[in-house]
Amino acid sequence: MSQPNNPLHGITLETVVTRLVEYYGWDELGDRIRINCFISDPSVKSSLKFLRKTPWARDKVEALFIDTFSE
Repeated sequence: MSQPNNPLHGITLETVVTRLVEYYGWDELGDRIRINCFISDPSVKSSLKFLRKTPWARDKVEALFIDTFSE
């Protein structure tokens, strides 16, 4: 089913994290969203593991993605 009101429809969490890292880099991403998986020894894999278990952090990352890449 189509979700026209969901800007993240069809975009995986891995894509969200990867594009944010490519755009901002780990340092600025850690400054914008103060979570350890972006600050201390960051990697996409560790970030995905944390964000899948932590809804409030995932919400912040998805909101930044929408703010950054929405047209």
